[in-house]
Amino acid sequence: MQQTRFTDDGACIRWTGTPGTGPALVYVHGLGAASSVYFAHIAADPVLAGRRSLLVDLPGHGISDRPAAFGYTLEEHADALAAVLDAAGTGPAEVVGHSMGGAVAIVLAARRPDLVARLVLAEANLDARPRVTAGSSGIAAFTEEEFVHGGGFARVLERVGPRWAATMRLADPVALHRTASSLLRGSDPVMRELLLSSPVPRTFLQGESSGDLTGRAELEAAGVSVVTVPGAGHNIMFDNAYAFVDAIARNRSSVSV
Repeated sequence: MQQTRFTDDGACIRWTGTPGTGPALVYVHGLGAASSVYFAHIAADPVLAGRRSLLVDLPGHGISDRPAAFGYTLEEHADALAAVLDAAGTGPAEVVGHSMGGAVAIVLAARRPDLVARLVLAEANLDARPRVTAGSSGIAAFTEEEFVHGGGFARVLERVGPRWAATMRLADPVALHRTASSLLRGSDPVMRELLLSSPVPRTFLQGESSGDLTGRAELEAAGVSVVTVPGAGHNIMFDNAYAFVDAIARNRSSVSV
């Protein structure tokens, strides 16, 4: 395990990883998740095992610190992730982001283009004010006080089911609520606009069971490779790990480092 500071008062963001060759693969989990749980089997797949990998837990999640004064906006998460890549000396990396982690990766690419050689996004949040679900919108439906101290966190854990709850219950409630609220607001410009204008190679994975991707034609016209993953829902890395690995491994010839 490695760590580096992401706040002036010494809070640390942490990651695990493996040595290897080529541009680093940086894995970034979704809301209420942890990268080691969601991506360890992907990084260990024989197709990718020779690559350097970093499995990063964002602030307030997993093994990273959870400072109470931190804002947990998408921009602040992106800056914390940048601190990891700077400390690890990755140079331009291929960033693999799931859901909220994909939104953070998009913002990172806009704020620190020197650190991102490619984006691989698994059902990343692209728009502000998504439909109401048990995830970010369900969490942000509570006030922070209600969520942290009024039973909101417990009610959300019941709604999301045992798999997601297994990692969500490890997240700091304040961090979870502030991150979810930031997802609802979106970045400025919003993530979709940042992705459309990004100059790096971009792959967007959409689970077949999740339905059509809003704005797919516009994304493809802007050079985003959109892949519908058969037999998969939102958690593509669990539902169809083979396709997830294949999407990361393919088209690397277009990555400039």
